[in-house]
Amino acid sequence: MGTAGGGALRLPGLHGYAAEFSPYWPGRVACAAAQYYGIAGCGTLAVLEQNKAGIVLLRSFDWNDGLFDVTWSENNEHVLITSSGDGSLQIWDTAKTKGPLQVYKEHTQEAYSVDWSQTRGEQLVVSGSWDQTAKLWDPAVGKSLYTFKGHEGVIYSTIWSPHIPGCFASASGDQTLRVWDVKAPGVKLVVPAHQAEILSCDWCKYDENLLVTGAVDCSLKGWDLRNIRQPVFILLGHTYAIRRVKFSPFHATLLASCSYDFTVRFWDFSKPNPLLETVEHHTEFTCGLDLSLHNRGQV
Repeated sequence: MGTAGGGALRLPGLHGYAAEFSPYWPGRVACAAAQYYGIAGCGTLAVLEQNKAGIVLLRSFDWNDGLFDVTWSENNEHVLITSSGDGSLQIWDTAKTKGPLQVYKEHTQEAYSVDWSQTRGEQLVVSGSWDQTAKLWDPAVGKSLYTFKGHEGVIYSTIWSPHIPGCFASASGDQTLRVWDVKAPGVKLVVPAHQAEILSCDWCKYDENLLVTGAVDCSLKGWDLRNIRQPVFILLGHTYAIRRVKFSPFHATLLASCSYDFTVRFWDFSKPNPLLETVEHHTEFTCGLDLSLHNRGQV
């Protein structure tokens, strides 16, 4: 685990699955990790911080199953939610030494993704599971508010729109990208995005109609929700499955992806030669990726 230009921190015996920068603290990042590639063993939530000495471990919390995703609260700088191989979500408070504060157990298989809505005034969390459902949560309520059904394969990724309140996207092993509205039951839009499992998706921060998908076919594809017949861009270069993709918070056409080919790649889909850089810092599958909201260029 590391940051571009910022050194590395090793967590022996753990494999990182997700990394997310704090929206409050520059240089602070949360990592969800699992032993034995999540097949067996325990999980750890590690909260790291970059200072002049390098990357230091601020706090760590253990869970009895692998942790696959993590999201920061949008209304409390100390609170995080993780998703786990036992199908549960855990709420943690980094100001406390022990946890979790709450555990929500409804998914019947691995909870592989979790995301906290960025929309002001909404305290909504969405989770996605290998049980083929997405669930809507209010962290203050002890049970889910709604279960979204429709995917015909495992859900790998669930991401809130940064533009449209109550709207989220999901990516699945059924080869589709789907868009949902919490105010209306049923799927809003189905995009047959790849002829392979889709492991990740993200919304453009500057265009409410643009999403990107990353898949087992090694490609990234951009989708304009107003016309889904064909992608608006296709980015090729990875040599194994793309595990995660994120749009830049600073540039409308920049994005980053990481892959089972051990690389992180940076792209500008507006350019004739869109691949900007390939970083080969990692010696294992690269699963987690995030771009800092505070520091341009920090990944």
